[in-house]
Amino acid sequence: MPDGLSVLTGFPGFIGRRLVARLLEDPQRRVVALVEPRMQAAADQAVAELGAGERVEVLGADITDRRLGLDDDAYERLRAEASVVFHLAAIYDLAVPLEVAQRVNVDGTGNVLDFCASAERLERLNYVSTAYVAGLRRGVVYEHELALGQAFKNNYESTKFQAEVWVRAAMDRVPSVIMRPAIVVGDSRTGETQKFDGPYYLLRTIAVLDRYGRAIPNFGRAQAPFNVVPVDFVVQTMVAAAGDERATGKTLHLVDPDPLSARELAATLSREYAGREPWGRMPASLLETTLRLAFVRRMFAGTPRESVRYLNHPVRFDTRGADDLLARHGLRCPRFVDYAPAIVRFFRDHQDDPRFLPAPG
Repeated sequence: MPDGLSVLTGFPGFIGRRLVARLLEDPQRRVVALVEPRMQAAADQAVAELGAGERVEVLGADITDRRLGLDDDAYERLRAEASVVFHLAAIYDLAVPLEVAQRVNVDGTGNVLDFCASAERLERLNYVSTAYVAGLRRGVVYEHELALGQAFKNNYESTKFQAEVWVRAAMDRVPSVIMRPAIVVGDSRTGETQKFDGPYYLLRTIAVLDRYGRAIPNFGRAQAPFNVVPVDFVVQTMVAAAGDERATGKTLHLVDPDPLSARELAATLSREYAGREPWGRMPASLLETTLRLAFVRRMFAGTPRESVRYLNHPVRFDTRGADDLLARHGLRCPRFVDYAPAIVRFFRDHQDDPRFLPAPG
């Protein structure tokens, strides 16, 4: 990775915090984290816990502002010194209103691109998109593809798509690599995560049904692939890509190349948590209808009905570009069945801790 200063958005988020820790393994690396003012205290605490000392500087910022919410001195200093930018900040809520998602995911990315285009020493923008810019496409999605007339499941997907269009259009003036993670879960070794959302909603459902001695059904389409990746794999790949100049101009799917089906996922989680196999099937349409009821969502820790569509969508992501990169760095996405025990163990130990629960829906 180029020497000098790394500027990062999305700290102290789940991936951002781990990324900073990994970057600091290089003793010459300095990091400036651009942080929302409301997250300043949490960011300062995270830096202290990392033992980063003066190597990590936290600056209050606002990516929705054309100059990133920085004063002139700070903006010009970063513009002169930044050699690498990691843009992770986004609204990940599947039920986010369009205006909010547009302002953060699209306008915010445009402002980061403007900064990068003017940065005097910039060698790379590492932009974190999502595999779900594929929207409602079916079948196999390739890394080089983007705009094929697809519709989207929610405003998160559509605005991340718009943002990636912008990054691609700017590649002639901002050297970039685009990384598209699937659904990110906890660490494959420890199971540690920051919030029980995404596939943890399924695990929460299994836990509630098991607590009341009810049958645990399969959910969604039995053979629909459900793609999850552990956070440590995502961070390792991001750092590898950021330091590999052959990745410039590429788009990389950070996904499981051999994902479990919705049936296999439910069976794996049910065996690990409840010690029994699922029985029967709950159609996705029935589950989505049931989750329209507020008391049902509260029972299942705020599970949004929008999440059900990811159990029901037949799409696979080709990984040949990412595979080539990972092979050069000795990396490979682990199989979910191999790290599911760690994921379930961490969930079981913390399932009633309010710090890990998403906001009620």
